[in-house]
Amino acid sequence: MREFSAEYLETTRAGMWADSREALADLDLPARDRVLDVGCGTGELTRVLREESPAEVVGLDADRGLLASVDPPRLQADALSLPVADDSFDLVVCQALLVNLPDPAAAVAEFARVSSELVAAIEPNNAAVSVTSSADPEAQLARRARELYLQGVSTDATLGADAAGVFEETGLTDMTTTRYDHERRIEPPYSEHAVEAARRKASGEGLAVDRETMLAGDATPEAVDDLREAWRAMGRDVVVQMQADEYHRREVVPFFVTAGHVSE
Repeated sequence: MREFSAEYLETTRAGMWADSREALADLDLPARDRVLDVGCGTGELTRVLREESPAEVVGLDADRGLLASVDPPRLQADALSLPVADDSFDLVVCQALLVNLPDPAAAVAEFARVSSELVAAIEPNNAAVSVTSSADPEAQLARRARELYLQGVSTDATLGADAAGVFEETGLTDMTTTRYDHERRIEPPYSEHAVEAARRKASGEGLAVDRETMLAGDATPEAVDDLREAWRAMGRDVVVQMQADEYHRREVVPFFVTAGHVSE
């Protein structure tokens, strides 16, 4: 399973569900008694669940460091081996977890074991991310970088669009799927993170980190190097635009909220 830093999780999920929580309607949160948030990370979804439900919401993650950001109750455990009894919760949910697991069906089966009623997954289709930017080459380069990266990852980064298939495989029934678009914008005044992201673009640091993954797919070293050079030139343009308060970027990540009922 891929590992993520607390900063990465907090940044990429910042603002998620702040605009609307209608896509969570099928989880029937006001009627819940006990909810388990698996792979909760730094607790972005955990906090939303606690705001929307009177239930006891337990955050669970394998990473003790990430859990430090989550208020109790919380558990440190692996998603494939939950340390709770059968039917302990009436809702088990995860967000952006299954796309990072080599065997998502095994995790969903474990969720179904400990849920008495509903299992839900909020997963992205990372192949359908869209970017618009005032730095003209950025959208095209971001799309190419994403393609090469996704070719090299060993998990299904598009799973969000078809999580219902995984649910059906594990015996869940009466599936529903609702789309939620998570929009992230960069515009003046720029946050510290946005300025740092521009610096990383100009240095090519981010693509250097992803080089090994890209080469695990169909990319050649020459293709990755050419992309990195173009990326650095784009990054320098972003820095110049930021200095003039002219840089704008919009990214939309499509998430799909899939819910399925546990068979009696």
